[in-house]
Amino acid sequence: MRLTTKGRFAVTAMIDLALRCADGPVTLAGIADRQKISLSYLEQLFGKLRRFELVGSVRGPGGGYALARDMASITVADIIAAVDEPLDATSCGGKENCQDEQRCMTHELWTNLNRRMYEYLHSVTLASLVEQQRQKCAQVAVLHDERAPSAGKAADKLQLTA
Repeated sequence: MRLTTKGRFAVTAMIDLALRCADGPVTLAGIADRQKISLSYLEQLFGKLRRFELVGSVRGPGGGYALARDMASITVADIIAAVDEPLDATSCGGKENCQDEQRCMTHELWTNLNRRMYEYLHSVTLASLVEQQRQKCAQVAVLHDERAPSAGKAADKLQLTA
């Protein structure tokens, strides 16, 4: 069992959208460029996300996509379900006909894994993922500022002599 690019790209695109939607609608072309995801693939994913009312579209100049709900109420499980991503570790799809039309010996193990995966993905909100990204950006900015004092002093000297 593995999460395919459909689920990964949908979550990535939703984080990108959520990070930028405060400034107005976000274009899929912008997301495609920043995240290196095919525009046509994003169009397919966002059609599904829109049907599940996770995003809304704005037409016309300055149009694009915006979140349809508060990001704290959107979970990773919601996003993955919206793009039809199966999260099933059983080989039978939960039908209990794994081995010769009978339940296999490991059916309960994989069923419990399914339940735990869903619980975990349902506990992770888009807001928490956005906050993680903002913290990473802030850490990078601090590191950049810590490395720049000598460059800043040199720039100050240049400004004073100019």
